Amino acid sequence: MATFVLVHGAWHGGWCWQRVVARLAAAGHRVHAPTLTGVGERAHLLNSAITLETHIADLRGVLEAEELHDVVLGVHSYAGMLGTAIADRMGERLRHLVYVDAVVPRPGESWSSTHARTTREARLAAAAASPDYAFAVPDAGGYGLQGEDLAWVQRRMTPHPGHTYEATLDFAPARVARVPRTFVDCTAPRLPTIDPIRPRVRDAKFWDGQWSGGGGARVVELACGHDPMVDQPEALAAILAGCA
Repeated sequence: MATFVLVHGAWHGGWCWQRVVARLAAAGHRVHAPTLTGVGERAHLLNSAITLETHIADLRGVLEAEELHDVVLGVHSYAGMLGTAIADRMGERLRHLVYVDAVVPRPGESWSSTHARTTREARLAAAAASPDYAFAVPDAGGYGLQGEDLAWVQRRMTPHPGHTYEATLDFAPARVARVPRTFVDCTAPRLPTIDPIRPRVRDAKFWDGQWSGGGGARVVELACGHDPMVDQPEALAAILAGCA
C-alpha cells in the first residue's frame, strides 16, 4: 500500500480527483485529495489575504496532521508551485513528486512568470475588480473537456485567490531534485499557459543541471487535455501508482 496526496490546480477543488481517488483506493492505497483555502467546498473562506504561502501551509498541514511519510505527491497545474515548495521544505516526506501538466518554476519565479503579458494583465485587472481579489472561473472547454465532463467541471469550479498569481517562490533546486520527479505532459489539446514548461522538463540543463540529477526526472505524455483526472482517470491513476 502506498500513500498519495493529490493537489488540485486553480479554480478546482479536491472534488476533481474523485475518479482517480476511487481507482487508487480500490487498489488498496491511502489517498488524500485536500482542497486549498478559498476554493471548492472552502470557497466561503475566499478573501484578499490568501497568498501562495497560505496554500503551501494548507499542504504542509495535511502532511503534518495526517503524519504522512513516503508520499507520492501529485500536483496539478498551478499546484506545481506548491509541490515544488513542499519538495524543497519537506522533501524527506516524499517518495515521488508528480507534476500533472503543472507549473515547474525556476527559483524566484511566480505562477505568472511564464504567462503572456496579455494573460497576466487581463487576470490582474479582473482580480482588481473583484471584491475578494479573485480570478473569475474560466471556460473549462479550454481544458479539452466535452459533454458531461465539461458540464461537471464548469459548474464545480470557483473563483481562485488572485494573490497566489504573482507571488514568487524561492527554493534550492538541488533539494527539490533529491525527490524523484515525473512530469505528465497533456498533449491533446495542449494548454497554452503550460507550453513554456514543456521544453524545461525535457532540458537536462534546467535548474542549472539539477533537474536531471538527484532522484531523476522523466516525462510521460497523455493524449488528453489539461484535466486528465477527469477525462483520463484510469491512465493517470496508473501513472501515479507506477510512481509508488
